[in-house]
Amino acid sequence: MAGKPKLHYFNGRGRMEPIRWLLAAAGVEFEETFLEAPEDLEKLRKDGYLMFQQVPMVEIDGMKLVQTRAILNYIATKHNLYGKDIKERALIDMYSEGVADLYEMIMLFPLCPPDQKGAKMAQIKERTTNRYFPAFEKVLKSHGQDYLVGNRLSKADIHLVELIYTVEEIDPSLLANFPLLKALKTRISNLPTVKKFLQPGSQRKPPLDDKVLEEARRIFKF
Repeated sequence: MAGKPKLHYFNGRGRMEPIRWLLAAAGVEFEETFLEAPEDLEKLRKDGYLMFQQVPMVEIDGMKLVQTRAILNYIATKHNLYGKDIKERALIDMYSEGVADLYEMIMLFPLCPPDQKGAKMAQIKERTTNRYFPAFEKVLKSHGQDYLVGNRLSKADIHLVELIYTVEEIDPSLLANFPLLKALKTRISNLPTVKKFLQPGSQRKPPLDDKVLEEARRIFKF
């Protein structure tokens, strides 16, 4: 029996959090090895474990996978969360990329210079309510099904619900005008595997705070 996937990253959300969400939703137990100092990252590099010298890295099925999307696609394919044919995969990829665009803006917000934070946050809220959430609401309305693609759970649903939770941490009212997204969030959150991941004490990471940001700066030297 193969061992549990092992996740290598720092003890924060960042680019690893969607991977944690997807593994958890698939019901896969995983271990985490946290980088605690720049030397930990340097050791992974020197040992040849990081193809492009960067994390996240996941040890899974005898491989040391890097690049977030590659990792997510492998997990989704292995656990039947990637559609039934090439057309469904194309839609799942398209929706997942849309989620990733907004997620990236939110993830990078703490790195924004203080004098630009107001404008950047305004942009995030505007994009949420006028570009991304309306697009996903329209998809759900167009087919009237429970999930984004093929009326079955896919990685696109998991990524979108993670994004919804992240947006609600910024401003819960941003979801107010999107009843189908609210329903999707409730539906996915009640899946036993996801429900477990949302409980206190799980491997889900809290929102980034100043302490975690400083730890990341120290480890990754940015």
